[in-house]
Amino acid sequence: MRRILLIASIIICSAVFVRAQDAPYRVVFDLTSRDTLNQRAVMRWVKEVTESNPHAQVEVVMYGKGFELVMPDRSGYIDQVQKALMNSNVSFKVCEVALRSNNVQKSEILKNVGTVPDGIYEIVKKQHEGWAYIKVAW
Repeated sequence: MRRILLIASIIICSAVFVRAQDAPYRVVFDLTSRDTLNQRAVMRWVKEVTESNPHAQVEVVMYGKGFELVMPDRSGYIDQVQKALMNSNVSFKVCEVALRSNNVQKSEILKNVGTVPDGIYEIVKKQHEGWAYIKVAW
């Protein structure tokens, strides 16, 4: 009887493990800081996620002062952002409210970077769609 329970337990655990491996890998990063440690961290995480799973979907949502990551005149990570954007599963989105609040024009950010009307709403929407949420803070 014990042997049957052990075998059944192993089968159930294996099925759960296999199912977890098939789950979509979608993560939204929340960047609000202009701090270079946070910018470096999010770029490292984007790279690590996409290298560990080529099918992973990654979105970096920037509001507050986080959008400086994608401003060529203010960011030390522009080359890394441009390289990440070559992956069709990676996107960077800037909050339009943050741009207006900081008197920044869309033309001041990288061309392949998108905007969203409200960064917080974008994150809430992604979570509702089942995306994992990571707050970038170092």
